[in-house]
Amino acid sequence: MRWALVKVCLAVTAMVVIAFAVPLGLVIREMASDRAFSDAERQAGAIAPTLSITTDREELTRAVLSTEPGDRGHLAVHVPAPEKAAGGTGGEGLDIGTRRATPKDVETVRKAGRASITEVTGGFALLQPTALSTGEIAVVEVFVPEGEVSNGVATAWLMLAGVGVALIVGSVAVADRLGVRMVQPAQRLAGAAQDLGEGRLGTRVPEEGPTELRSAAVAFNSMADQVVQLLANERELAADLSHRLRTPLTVLRLNAASLGEGPAAEQTRAAVQQLEHEVDTIIRTAREQRPQTQGGQPEAGCDASEVIRERMGFWSALAEDEGREVRLAGVGRTVRIPVARTELAAALDALLGNVFRHTPEGTAFAVDVHHSGDAVIVLVSDAGPGIDDPKAALARGASGRTGASGSVGSTGLGLDIVRRVAESTGGDLRIGRSVLGGTEVRIWIGLHGDRPERGRRGHGRRVGRRIGWRGRKGARTTTGPGAQH
Repeated sequence: MRWALVKVCLAVTAMVVIAFAVPLGLVIREMASDRAFSDAERQAGAIAPTLSITTDREELTRAVLSTEPGDRGHLAVHVPAPEKAAGGTGGEGLDIGTRRATPKDVETVRKAGRASITEVTGGFALLQPTALSTGEIAVVEVFVPEGEVSNGVATAWLMLAGVGVALIVGSVAVADRLGVRMVQPAQRLAGAAQDLGEGRLGTRVPEEGPTELRSAAVAFNSMADQVVQLLANERELAADLSHRLRTPLTVLRLNAASLGEGPAAEQTRAAVQQLEHEVDTIIRTAREQRPQTQGGQPEAGCDASEVIRERMGFWSALAEDEGREVRLAGVGRTVRIPVARTELAAALDALLGNVFRHTPEGTAFAVDVHHSGDAVIVLVSDAGPGIDDPKAALARGASGRTGASGSVGSTGLGLDIVRRVAESTGGDLRIGRSVLGGTEVRIWIGLHGDRPERGRRGHGRRVGRRIGWRGRKGARTTTGPGAQH
């Protein structure tokens, strides 16, 4: 398309240049010729006053030589014989200067009484009739060399050719730029469509170029945003489904554990385990196949305090049923973090689900939030048996925790979800011993993409205070604004 536009522009410009330059060159040549013969007529008229006074050879010779063309040998005077003027039979005509025209041409001009231009060797001869005092007609001959007739024509033609070439080159350059301006946006649009088709959902097209291509780019970007939004909605639906299933599955597993021994009980526990595996598969698929957003930018952040209060309210019912003491601190004020609301909720559900899954009923746990200016630390602690190998627990595939029934813990998908949430902000995930005697999981969430310093491992210790207690069946929930630095 680009080269086709250049070819069309080249052809059109060349035709325009030829249409104007050729006639203009001919006009310039005619103007140069007219100028040369006009000068010759003026030079011929300069000798007319002398011819009207005298026909004496010496006088005429002096008059001819006094002129510029006569001095160069370009002026001649042809006076008819006196016999012809008087009607007699004697005398000769006068020919002063260098004759170049033939006698026939001279005689023709004398009889016609009109100026004439005839071609001679080396140029042209202007024959100008002039009346004498005797009534006869003398002919003044002025020689015009070929060079004077075409004087300046070659230079003018070269200038025209240069202007024509410049116009053609300029039009080609302009056409090339216009072609690039039209072709590049189209190529980018085609490439972006191919990238989007290959699954690179972060592909967008700059909205530039001609109006039509800008409109196409706007429509493409809008379509890509809608595709990303649809995929995000599907992912959120899967995550929400996992949140809804976690609590009933935990209750079902605990009830199945109390069925005792027997084939029916084993089948029930196997079915619950299979169901938990399927839920984990849904979560894994939802997290790993997250849509790519524009330029890799994270989704909008959220208020960590609000999300934690909401999820703790969700899990508090099961905690009351199992007689667990619950403490919540550091959520009394707004704490903005660069993590999507659904991401943080999924991470909290994974950690709290582990507490219910891997600690006996009645085991207390706590969630504390600390804000240090450049980071937010979320601590999930419990008073359970703890984790024998924290490093192994962080490895995807085995949590390393041992449940109340002595069975090995889950596949470690929950901690992997939490770790990815923390690392997406430049933070990290650490596991240690809590002040309650069990496991403490610390989520370091960077507010500016800064990595946590290794020397600050103890920075997240709780300093909160209990404000109120509520609950039934031995369950108590504490909330307070403490633990915020």
